Amino acid sequence: MGAAGGAGSHCGGERQLARPLREYFPPPRRRRITLQRDTSATRSMAMGNKKNGNPVDAAVKTAPLDNKAYEKALRKLHVELVKLQRWVVHKGLKVCIVFEGRDGAGKGGTIKAITERVSPRIFRVVALPSPTEREKSQLYFQRYIKHLPAAGEIVIFDRSWYNRAGVERVMGFCTPEEVQKFLDGAPMVERGMVESGIILLKYWLEVSPQEQERRLRDRIDDGRKIWKLSPMDIKSFNRWDEYTAARDAMFAATDTAWAPWFVARSEDKKRVRLNIITHLLSQIPYEALPVEHVTLPKRKIGKMKQTNFPFRFIPEKF
Repeated sequence: MGAAGGAGSHCGGERQLARPLREYFPPPRRRRITLQRDTSATRSMAMGNKKNGNPVDAAVKTAPLDNKAYEKALRKLHVELVKLQRWVVHKGLKVCIVFEGRDGAGKGGTIKAITERVSPRIFRVVALPSPTEREKSQLYFQRYIKHLPAAGEIVIFDRSWYNRAGVERVMGFCTPEEVQKFLDGAPMVERGMVESGIILLKYWLEVSPQEQERRLRDRIDDGRKIWKLSPMDIKSFNRWDEYTAARDAMFAATDTAWAPWFVARSEDKKRVRLNIITHLLSQIPYEALPVEHVTLPKRKIGKMKQTNFPFRFIPEKF
């Protein structure tokens, strides 16, 4: 639901910033942040529970997860994802996973953690660019539908048709009537997907405003991350409440029995990756298929004479 990627692409191509990035972000004010305790109430995903307030917005303080523990847990989950991959192909399953959330919520890192050790031919990531003029004239869902999985595929949407409920609504790229039509129609489209045999999983990554700001600031001076910070991210920075209202309306209209939303707290990137992969694996019944024992055959090397071709080796600076 953030502003990057193909979401707000109705506004044309990305424009160059008139001022250095750091000038768009005022210096952080020193303030004390009180985090809510990690109780059963704050863990709840009962989004409409008035007694507990709105647990989606509650930031839960947890101890940082060290790299060794993270890598150990991730390795085990990667083995299970490979088992799932083989089962999906074996049974001809069709799996569609949607990732939404605010800018800086950790969607990209989570998707990378999922796909790191599996086949890109089976786990296919869809991150659509700005729509063409032809696509803008089509049925709204049309450009997404053609990317849905066939038998033996797992398709992951890095932002999806829910752009209309989020960035397009907040940034004024569509009319209120178009938003309402989307919210009314999305459950029916998703029901059709599920009834056609697609296993549909929808994840919302929730991050606090403090952590989001920290991550966005971190992108300004990091040459590895600067590409993640777009002009649209900066325009969206001061519209936290508008995005909250859009999120809540989206949940209310599209959290259905056949395609529910699953909310993952994303204050700790490592923990949210492990939690989502664990949950994902629990939502798709699979079995470990037998693996045939492989023995490499003996091979003969040395019968061919050395070539004198002048190979162009790259400089070895490391």
